[in-house]
Amino acid sequence: MSDQLTLAAETREQVGKGASRLLRREGRVPAVIYGNKQEPLSIHVEEKALMRLLMTGHFMNSVIMIEAGGEQVRTLPKDVAFDAVTERPTHVDFLRIGAHTTVHVNVPVVFTDEDDCPGIAKFGGVLNITRHELELVCDAADIPSEIAISLKGLDIGASIHISDVTLPKGITSAITDRDFAIATIVPPKVSTVAEDEADAAVAEAQSAEHAAESDTAE
Repeated sequence: MSDQLTLAAETREQVGKGASRLLRREGRVPAVIYGNKQEPLSIHVEEKALMRLLMTGHFMNSVIMIEAGGEQVRTLPKDVAFDAVTERPTHVDFLRIGAHTTVHVNVPVVFTDEDDCPGIAKFGGVLNITRHELELVCDAADIPSEIAISLKGLDIGASIHISDVTLPKGITSAITDRDFAIATIVPPKVSTVAEDEADAAVAEAQSAEHAAESDTAE
């Protein structure tokens, strides 16, 4: 199950671009808590504290207990905006939820038993992953931190679909209209004569360039 994280916050009375810029200069990130049939709550959080949670790698599928205005609010992160240049967080949206609210979350996929996968271990196949996350529906108290999928016994050409995955009890796929693929084991790439000749030409050109630079230096 995914961890429950805690984040301290302060309410903000002023909103708008000017107020948000001032907060960011002070090392704060503006945010909003909405949903659960209540009025949106404008808050701001410490950027450093937010970054620590973002660095856990599972921020977006964790329950975040926000301490604001003398109370704790149970939330689920829904969106984080980042500055295109500095990549610093500029705004966060949190969805207010109950202890057992049914939520939609994107949960990362991990693949196990690669050594017991003949297609990879024996024949040199490559795991082609088409979905690194699964969109799931589950109880807010039972959000998984990851979904493990075994590759044991799979050969080249084998595909893993959502129907092949045993999800934890009470958890279902949010996509129900098709049996989508998650990964396929494809044959190893065999270079063509043209590709080999191109690689050789590049290597030869680089060698000649290095030799010319050495002569110039001397």
